[in-house]
Amino acid sequence: MKKKIFFVVLILIAAVAFVFIHKIHSDYKKSDAYKFKTEYENLNGVKNDYGKTYRSLNISKKNKIIYSTAEEIVRKTKDKETFIVYFGFRKCPWCRSMIENLVDLSIEKDIDIYYVDVLDIRDTIEYIDGDYKTTKEGDKYYMELLDLYADVLSDYTIKLPEGENPSMDAYIPEKRIYAPNVIAVVNGEAKEMVEGVSEELEDPYGEITKEMNNASIKQLECIFKCIEEAGVCTGPATC
Repeated sequence: MKKKIFFVVLILIAAVAFVFIHKIHSDYKKSDAYKFKTEYENLNGVKNDYGKTYRSLNISKKNKIIYSTAEEIVRKTKDKETFIVYFGFRKCPWCRSMIENLVDLSIEKDIDIYYVDVLDIRDTIEYIDGDYKTTKEGDKYYMELLDLYADVLSDYTIKLPEGENPSMDAYIPEKRIYAPNVIAVVNGEAKEMVEGVSEELEDPYGEITKEMNNASIKQLECIFKCIEEAGVCTGPATC
């Protein structure tokens, strides 16, 4: 009789454990961490339309990525919040060259990273018939971010067609959120922006040396320092 009770108890414990583990796994698959890991890793080893192979990534299951939108980032900025935002997209080869470092640092520092996919929300300006013309309007919140983060963003530049006046290459009175851009926002003020990519990396699909990787980490550490020390940003070259 005691043996039967013992086995029944074991079965009940196993059943409860199975349900508990299943729930944890199910909850994880609904999380932003799982979504981000899956989204980026699904391109591992895949060739793009130009025959280039996307870099293979191993994103931590514990990543602290939070999916966001330009609208939410505008709101958080106007509400004077302090946070880190990563602008990029999964097919961006430059993004894929630094994202593991960003993820690992966010876990180490225990700081969330808000992620905005910029692929389809930016405006597009092209040089047509001797002039710059907007061929695609940007999302209104994206355009608002250009003003809010103007102090740290790069200028929008366009490569002119061969034979055009190089002195015109290319002045457009507008800022641009490139991919990747990682920005530290402190009390609603954009304090620092880095790409997180080593200047020595000329081919985003190519090999990343130890030196290149260290340079990437150093850039990104500056962003976290801004957040941790309440706006004390010394720049990638010195921090």
